[in-house]
Amino acid sequence: MCEIPAAAWNACANPTDEPFDPFLTHAFLDALETSGSAVAKTGWQPFHLLIERNGELVGAAPMYLKSHSRGEYVFDSGWADAFERAGGRYYPKLQLSVPFTPVTGRRILTRTADPTLAAAVASGCVNLTEQLDVSSLHVTFPTEPQWQLLGELGLLKRIDQQFHWRNRGYTTFDDFLSALSSKKRKNVKRERREAVQSGIDIEWVTGNDLTERHWDAFFDFYMDTGSRKWGSPYLKRAFFSQIGESMAEHVLLILCRRAGRYIAGALNFIGSHALYGRNWGCIEDHAFLHFETCYYQAIEFAISRGLERVEAGAQGGHKVARGYEPTTTYSAHWIRHAGLRQAIARFLSDESRYVEQDQAFIRERLPFKVGKPAAGESSRGVDHGQGHSHNE
Repeated sequence: MCEIPAAAWNACANPTDEPFDPFLTHAFLDALETSGSAVAKTGWQPFHLLIERNGELVGAAPMYLKSHSRGEYVFDSGWADAFERAGGRYYPKLQLSVPFTPVTGRRILTRTADPTLAAAVASGCVNLTEQLDVSSLHVTFPTEPQWQLLGELGLLKRIDQQFHWRNRGYTTFDDFLSALSSKKRKNVKRERREAVQSGIDIEWVTGNDLTERHWDAFFDFYMDTGSRKWGSPYLKRAFFSQIGESMAEHVLLILCRRAGRYIAGALNFIGSHALYGRNWGCIEDHAFLHFETCYYQAIEFAISRGLERVEAGAQGGHKVARGYEPTTTYSAHWIRHAGLRQAIARFLSDESRYVEQDQAFIRERLPFKVGKPAAGESSRGVDHGQGHSHNE
């Protein structure tokens, strides 16, 4: 990324007619590389694709040559195992994504809304699999329109789900609570009380208020949780300092303090339309503090900023009881080997049916009062029934 002019990249990554996405910015992607988090040594060799016209950057794709399948949140290690047992070579592969970030956004970046240019970028990425003689290309967490385009180009289409909170014009957290059924509303209030009953204070830190002291504290939480959950946390300490310098206005730390010291915290990023919960950690265990910090405080911040939604990371069906709703996520996969491609296509057909059935089941059990619409449904009303993890 340091070889690409920031202004030129950002003009493609966040054109004025698209919602602002902090993860596509030059500052964020450069921090991943400069800090040593997403580099060849960690299995994420930068291999970005650029398209220029008359010397001007008009299209791009954040891409990486991968030697493993970690840090992607769309799981293909079973495909790799099967292919290699059959004598194939799955790694290296090409990954078109934002490293360590299961957030939906544009992956095919164009300065203007030109479908021909978008198709050229996508086709260029596919062609690279042949030129580099790698097994596959994986485009993870694209928008639905880009997912459809990739399908038209012959990539296999995959779906999954996350749980997002939707802001339906709430002006206070109590407004949101009033939309929940009585039982769920009482449960949220109880969890919020118990989370801080040990004398815990919670603060929001963003912009110029972020200091190295805050990052030191948060990194301790991140390392403690990451080491216990997946053994080797992805992000280096220098990454946090760099984003604190280069994009502080798009960063929110929600920090918990008890007895004069920070004990837990959650890292969030602020977009034009959404708050994105990314990492959580703690050095003391307190009941419901994770829910308070990652979910309820995030909702309060989103309401205060007039944001449309909170995306609180991958996984987590437990979020449903706390007002988060199922949302489809997408990925697309170009598999060079015909036999492997056919096997994966059959698998994805079955998997998609399961995901759709699971979403329908969950939607029937959302915690809202009768007559409160679910995400994407009209305000005429839907009869809903009554109906744990960390921010990845």
